[in-house]
Amino acid sequence: MEEIANVYARSLFEVAQEHDKLDDIKEQLDEFADAMDSNHELQVFFFSPYFSSAEKKDGIQKVIENGDEHLVRFLELLAERHRMPALFRIRKELDRLWAEENQLLPVTIASAVALDDDTVKDLAKRIEDQTGRQIELTTTVDPGLIGGLQMRVGNMVYDASIKNRLEKLRREVARAA
Repeated sequence: MEEIANVYARSLFEVAQEHDKLDDIKEQLDEFADAMDSNHELQVFFFSPYFSSAEKKDGIQKVIENGDEHLVRFLELLAERHRMPALFRIRKELDRLWAEENQLLPVTIASAVALDDDTVKDLAKRIEDQTGRQIELTTTVDPGLIGGLQMRVGNMVYDASIKNRLEKLRREVARAA
């Protein structure tokens, strides 16, 4: 099923790119998927084999008013081929392709206490300047860090937490004993 989602996502990505509507189509697909995720009746309707493809296509027209024609046709194709259950995986893959296209770098900053907005903006700016890429920043609070920061930039982890320092000290003491 994962491979099917990748093929469909790549196809939608290429069509959206070709018509210079990538951002619009991604945003509309996100809205549709969020609506499906939060509404159990929509999931039952679109995922159930009891409703015909024609009924599902009609439902798509009603749910997505004034939607991009390429996205609507794409969703109708999913309904027609009984591929609607792959929608969430398609969205995930499209998000990945979109981030790659826009050279977004995922960054997660964990701290023991909530960081103020100026500190977060300063860290984000420094990371963007050093990497030359736009970042997608997520901040979390982890009291277990005791103090300091833990940053994940792409697939690299920088750990400047007190918890990490204490763990290193513990290992050194254990080795010396």
